Amino acid sequence: MLGDAFMLLHTDLPREGPGSDACTREALGRLRPFLATSPRVLDLGCGPGRQTLVLARELGTPITAVDSNAPYLKRLEAEAQAQGLGHLVHTRCSDFGALQDEPGSVDLIWSEGSIYILGWSDGLRRWRPLLRPEGLLAATEATWLTDSPPPEAADFWREAYPRMGSLFVNSAKAREAGFEVLDTFVLPASAWWDEYYHPLEARMSALRERAQRDVDLATAIEETEREISLFARHGASYGYVFYLLRVLGEGGR
Repeated sequence: MLGDAFMLLHTDLPREGPGSDACTREALGRLRPFLATSPRVLDLGCGPGRQTLVLARELGTPITAVDSNAPYLKRLEAEAQAQGLGHLVHTRCSDFGALQDEPGSVDLIWSEGSIYILGWSDGLRRWRPLLRPEGLLAATEATWLTDSPPPEAADFWREAYPRMGSLFVNSAKAREAGFEVLDTFVLPASAWWDEYYHPLEARMSALRERAQRDVDLATAIEETEREISLFARHGASYGYVFYLLRVLGEGGR
């Protein structure tokens, strides 16, 4: 199955999407003036949890990392123990679109590269009730950075993620969902290459011989190469944006 081939291709990558420890720290630094002391934090769609470890180290408070992929969580648990952070990282294998946490019980929701699974608007709508008044949400989302993207890029993302919006549209949707947009910043190209695309290229190279006997794996490699090539040529027209949001009070809607 093609899904299994993509999972094989992504096994043991440092990250499952664009990002960097520096970007995580930058986002957290911009939110610190608004953050409660010893906040309750959910990291939703954590994957292998690079950002989870940064949050635990920087905040020194327990982080609940949620993902539906158990192997990712086992990797995170092992790495947290190795870094002396095991007491701060708690994992939960669960669907982050159907959380049962008590409404108003969370100070900070973190989500790097995963809200697209629900869609930007739907993800914000589902997660907002979990946050306390003036609670915070930090999420990266694939975003158009121009009103006139190259046709090739527009065609690719129309198929891959048709709901992808611009910075203006996504910010407006955040306000409609009951959030104030505190800040935004675009992830640099290095956040795509250093810990995501370059390791992915190395993984594809290691699997290329196997792909000669596996049609699904060959297809997964071909589609991934197309995505990487597109970013190399047209990455200035789209990217991941860190959106830093705060729940509006009742009078702020």
